[in-house]
Amino acid sequence: MRWGPPQGLEERPAAARSRLPSSSSLQPARAWDAGEAARASGCRRRRVSPRSAARRAGLEGGAPRGRARGPARPAPTAAAPPAGRAPRSGERTVQFPRRGPDPAAQRSARQVLGVSRGRRPARALAAPPAVPLPRASISPPPRSRDHLVCAGCVLGGRARPHCGAEAGRRPGRARRRAAASPGLGPWRGARRASRAGAGSAGAAMARRRRRACIALFLVLLFAFGTLMGLRTLKAPDGLPALGPGLELAPFERRPEAAPAPAARAPAAPAAPPPPPPPPRTAGPGSPPARAPAEAEPAAARSLRVYSDLHAFYYSWYGSPRREGRYVHWDHVMVPHWDPKISASYPRGRHSPPDDLGSSFYPELGPYSSRDPDVLREHMTQLKEAAIGVLVLSWYPPGMADDNGEPSDDLVPAILDTAHQYNIQVAFHIQPYKGRDDVTLHDNIKYIIDTYGSHGAFYRYKNSMGKSLPLFYIYDSYLTAPEAWAHLLTPTGPHSIRNTPYDGVFIALLVEEGHTHDILAAGFDGMYTYFASNGFSFGSSHQNWKAVKNFCDANNLMFIPSVGPGYIDTSIRPWNNHNTRNRVNGKYYETALQAALTVRPEIVSITSFNEWHEGTQIEKAVPKKTPTRLYLDYLPHQPSLYLELTRRWAEHFIKEKEQWLM
Repeated sequence: MRWGPPQGLEERPAAARSRLPSSSSLQPARAWDAGEAARASGCRRRRVSPRSAARRAGLEGGAPRGRARGPARPAPTAAAPPAGRAPRSGERTVQFPRRGPDPAAQRSARQVLGVSRGRRPARALAAPPAVPLPRASISPPPRSRDHLVCAGCVLGGRARPHCGAEAGRRPGRARRRAAASPGLGPWRGARRASRAGAGSAGAAMARRRRRACIALFLVLLFAFGTLMGLRTLKAPDGLPALGPGLELAPFERRPEAAPAPAARAPAAPAAPPPPPPPPRTAGPGSPPARAPAEAEPAAARSLRVYSDLHAFYYSWYGSPRREGRYVHWDHVMVPHWDPKISASYPRGRHSPPDDLGSSFYPELGPYSSRDPDVLREHMTQLKEAAIGVLVLSWYPPGMADDNGEPSDDLVPAILDTAHQYNIQVAFHIQPYKGRDDVTLHDNIKYIIDTYGSHGAFYRYKNSMGKSLPLFYIYDSYLTAPEAWAHLLTPTGPHSIRNTPYDGVFIALLVEEGHTHDILAAGFDGMYTYFASNGFSFGSSHQNWKAVKNFCDANNLMFIPSVGPGYIDTSIRPWNNHNTRNRVNGKYYETALQAALTVRPEIVSITSFNEWHEGTQIEKAVPKKTPTRLYLDYLPHQPSLYLELTRRWAEHFIKEKEQWLM
């Protein structure tokens, strides 16, 4: 229904006029329209002018039942057709005369609409039951813009704030529809109310679903972070959950009570040694400490070592009793290469003996590698761990790393002591300044000529039956493969192949592309060294199977390196993202299991005593100083990793025998 002008109302034809309801039939509608229809509307506030209220209350000369009736409305008079248009044939117009507001009509309108002066509109008026009304039962509201009334207010009778008619706006489409179909007003209001209730319930359900989705997302994010954090502790992809021959796996026998005394049985004859360690630390040259040291080889003869198990060994430590100062224990804090990052971390050196360049504290204290008693103790621990080859970190004579001193003169003492314990020594050639294929050729000749005839000098027996010295070349990628090929290929300018200085040369694998470089350079194999799983391609356990397949396809040796953990924040404070927690030995066992799964010929351990990077399996003890709190192996004994190494070494040898069969 469109709103028509009050000044002109076209006269309906006679047939249509006969169907119009009388004024008496409009009275119930006027009584209902202010109540039930407004409740069905969605308007919120309604302000009706007194004139409009009076006009609606006295419309067609009728009034609501039981309420005051205003003066009767005068009959319409003839009016001229609207300006600008000629009258049509048979057309006549009627004009409803205007009149001023009548007080009685205003009071009647207020009573009908529930509005009083100075008060807010009443909430709702009681209305009689809805009666189906004909479409034309309600007269059209006034057209004047000053007296616009929301159609929902007229039809619903609900007094709520914020009606669109308050600002003089035209009613919305929904209210115009309601005005066009007044008989459907109550039904539409009920439907709108039901929709509002359903909408609120739906909104609540949507909020609950949104919260549930957010909670689920947070749970998944936490689980993902936890899995990434524990990635280094789980078996890598492609490996079985447990290694082959699990019934012999050492960690499965650990909960049993019987093996524990058996593991300590060899220590019973060595009961005298526990008192000597303090004298060795306080007075390395005291005679009481030497007597047990001579008895240790006899007690250790019953323990077997395996030459397929190698351990990296460092002899760069010094103490004031031997070197006149602490060497390497006072390691400098290495700055980050980015000055902005380095500025936020401490600088300087450590101050032994309370402040060491290590996150663990050795059982022997900050010892000297030149102390004979320390060497014997180290060999004893190596034999307890069944390690048959000590891989010595080596620099040419007169050279050392940035924080140490030359130690080539210590090699004869190490060879002699190792020979007493049936342990052999291989060489781990470090990247000294100026190292290349030419200088390495000289180094190989020097080592073989000087130490090659010693009984503890390690030689590897290859598939051809030849026993050749084995050399680990650390950071081999620093030299171009073409340069190494001059030394390690048979056609090189200064090749050592098929000469008295020939050997087995193992390169360091860091990146995936290094595999092809190592092959082109003429190396005999590759090792991974780093004990931080995931630090590099080579040190990631999940890549070992692919590396082993590459080596098998190209007749190379693959030597995986395993470690008990990694933490070097004592010398590199900014490198905590590479820290690997030991988890009471679980990390070590996971690495050993990953190594055995690829069936290598040799397994290397990083390390026996690299204290700066926290990869040592040497005995460590709890220690607390005024400035430091050191890590330890608790709740286990200081010999935890020596015992684990022996158990896994025995398991490795049994598995290897099955592989060969």
